Amino acid sequence: MKTADSRIARKSGWVSIFGNVLLFVIKYWAGITSQSVAIITDAWHTLSDSLSSIILLVGVKISSKPADKVHPFGHGRAELIAAVIIGVLLAMIAVNFIIEAINKLMDHNTVVYGILAVVVTVISIVAKELMAQYAFWAARKTGSKVLKADGWHHRSDAISSVIILIGIFLGQFFWWLDAFMGIIVAFMLIYATYEIMQEAVSALLGEAPSPELINKVKEIATHNCKRQIEPHQIRIHDYENHAEITFHIVLSGDLLLKEANAIASKIKKEIKQELDMEATIHIDTR
Repeated sequence: MKTADSRIARKSGWVSIFGNVLLFVIKYWAGITSQSVAIITDAWHTLSDSLSSIILLVGVKISSKPADKVHPFGHGRAELIAAVIIGVLLAMIAVNFIIEAINKLMDHNTVVYGILAVVVTVISIVAKELMAQYAFWAARKTGSKVLKADGWHHRSDAISSVIILIGIFLGQFFWWLDAFMGIIVAFMLIYATYEIMQEAVSALLGEAPSPELINKVKEIATHNCKRQIEPHQIRIHDYENHAEITFHIVLSGDLLLKEANAIASKIKKEIKQELDMEATIHIDTR
């Protein structure tokens, strides 16, 4: 991750940590006061966001380290590993929430909400959505998957608080609603986990270049060679803080080696300028 992007990511992480810890204390107090498993569950959901933000900060710090002999392509994928860890934490918390909610259903526990629960829940909705918007902005600015994951943590917490607010007004009519809402929030966590893990693991395994990238590479290659060049077998190797691209071009067999290398060098230079990628080009002959 570039220095400027790293600063944005660290700032987002610290904002998340302080905001979530404050919200956790307020929501947990409201949950204990009202004896609501849904609010207590939501409070721990909020605290889990703080844990994920700590992992975010560690991942950003490691990913910012320069390349070395052991890791010649840099440490950028540390961000992806951090995102996977965040996903695992979310899944563990979600399972625990489901168990607690089922126990409450079996015990037929009822909840009486007060004005405190309403106020705290509304504060949580507003605060978490603002934090989500900030994290999403930082993710767009830096292209960071782990920041995007942190943003979805905030968004899922805001949505779960909306569900709880609905339950506060309807809970007096349905004794089981509080526990049922706890289960809904837990499954929302599981879905967020799937989204985070799917994106991070896919990037770790390696992904095919987008059609837009393929077209751009072909455009650059054609622009730098008046001959029919036929770029093919385009592969991208994304290390998060930098990317490399490899592909083949077809040149006439009667070209001198010096001429062929000159064409490949021009293409590499423009790819670096236009796409900020290092290119490796294999020359085929017809």
